[in-house]
Amino acid sequence: MDFMEIARMRQSCRHYDEGRMVEEEKLNAILECVRLAPSACNGQPYTLTVCRGQAAREVADATAGMGMNRFAVQAPVLIVFSEAPYVASAALGARIKGIDYRSIDLGIAAAYLTAEATAQGLSTCMLGWLDDAKIRRIIQLDMPVRLVVTLGYAAADDPLRPKKRKPLETLVRRCEGENL
Repeated sequence: MDFMEIARMRQSCRHYDEGRMVEEEKLNAILECVRLAPSACNGQPYTLTVCRGQAAREVADATAGMGMNRFAVQAPVLIVFSEAPYVASAALGARIKGIDYRSIDLGIAAAYLTAEATAQGLSTCMLGWLDDAKIRRIIQLDMPVRLVVTLGYAAADDPLRPKKRKPLETLVRRCEGENL
């Protein structure tokens, strides 16, 4: 599967096959892909916590406030992205430039995770609606939780949906030097 196929196939899964577990070798391939993702100064300012079983159910509950993300309890694996400190050079650059490199790096890592999961035949959904304090207590974490990703096999009745995206011409500007 080439990357364009992955981009076309990847979608936020809202209905998982609860009876089908994620194979360890597929999970390890996904995590290795995240490890290889680029980050500012190669600092990788995040930690991933893989949750299964009761921990996954509790973390899923911590993403379900106000009726959100109810499907998350179906996913056999939840991966918690937490923010870690910058390496010194990235911290200096962030301070001087006023850019939050950690958020960028986390986004890249999550994109690599979801792309490789798709390549492995798995489905994902990125959850930003979460109870940080509750998740920290559940997984005994002292770093801020920034994202939770559900991971598993999509249920048979969760078909590929048409993508709703802006047209390319509204997203892309072209600049060719003297023609500014």
